[in-house]
Amino acid sequence: MLLTLRQNRTPRLSALLFTLLMSTASAFEPLVLQASQVRALGIETVPVDEAAGQRPSLYPARVGVPSEQIRVIAAPVAGRLEMLAVAPGATVRRGQVLARLASPQALELQRDAMQAASQSALLRQNLKRDEQLFAEGLIAESRLQATRAAANQAAAQASERQQGLALAGIVPGKLGASLALTAPIDGVVLDQDGQLGQRVEAATPIYRIAKLKPLWLEIQVPLTVAATLKEGMAIKLADHDIGGQLIAIGRAVDPASQTILLRAEVAKGAEALSAGQVLEVEIVSPAGKQQQRLPAAALVRHQGKTYVFVQAADGDKEAHFAARPVHVVSEGGDSVLVDGLLAGERIAIRGVSGLKAMLTGGSE
Repeated sequence: MLLTLRQNRTPRLSALLFTLLMSTASAFEPLVLQASQVRALGIETVPVDEAAGQRPSLYPARVGVPSEQIRVIAAPVAGRLEMLAVAPGATVRRGQVLARLASPQALELQRDAMQAASQSALLRQNLKRDEQLFAEGLIAESRLQATRAAANQAAAQASERQQGLALAGIVPGKLGASLALTAPIDGVVLDQDGQLGQRVEAATPIYRIAKLKPLWLEIQVPLTVAATLKEGMAIKLADHDIGGQLIAIGRAVDPASQTILLRAEVAKGAEALSAGQVLEVEIVSPAGKQQQRLPAAALVRHQGKTYVFVQAADGDKEAHFAARPVHVVSEGGDSVLVDGLLAGERIAIRGVSGLKAMLTGGSE
């Protein structure tokens, strides 16, 4: 009995498709179907918002700190860490003492600077004396030139020693083997590399501090998605009321994942994020250009173009379907991201092959 019913149904569907094809005046004119035809073809429509659960496209992102906002606190000279005043996560102010370094080398630098300053002062006095003697005609000009050259050289050496002290963070004129390391900016301690009592060489990192506003988001997106983006587009963090905007779109493609690295800046709400945090990001479509996620089965491809059947009108006795061109932004699995549709429009997600046959007359 069941076999007989299936055998009888097949000719009816074939006849129905033939009738529909013959009744279509133009490939791009709206298709008008009777309610019975819609049922026979198994056409099902849903609002665009519900077509694929309307999940926003989320991409993995990592929170980073702009490099110009990071400072590394390093040992200016060799020595031993005798005090560490802060720990990672602490908020610090500019000029705050972060650590103290016991360093015989620092003491030597101070002595050299003081000796250079004393020598420079002595030669300045000699220069004044010889300038007076030369004015009175008591010494030759060659002697004055030699005294001036020696004074200038001593002044240069003293200035060099003072600059060395400044670079090392040493206060001039105060002899001592303990050197204070201070914060150069207001910020937060990201890392502590030094340990109490550790002997370190010059340039050994002790702390890394940073200003944490604004922050960067480094986002990985498929190559096909990156091609549709522009700098300045808005982004939103999933599960957070935090947004930002794209500031850079990479040009290099990751060979393994075929993704592009984007960079977004987050200012408002940055205090709720942490450097190194991994999260998901949605890229917001520009106003007037909504992007929608649909089942791949809803698409129709014909002569190099892609269409979706939009239900233009619906009544008790008939339904109207229009083939709407759409642009495919990205494809993945059984869903696609497109633009060209409006939120709330109803599209066909089943029975699409029958509508395509009507649209194209059976041609590809």
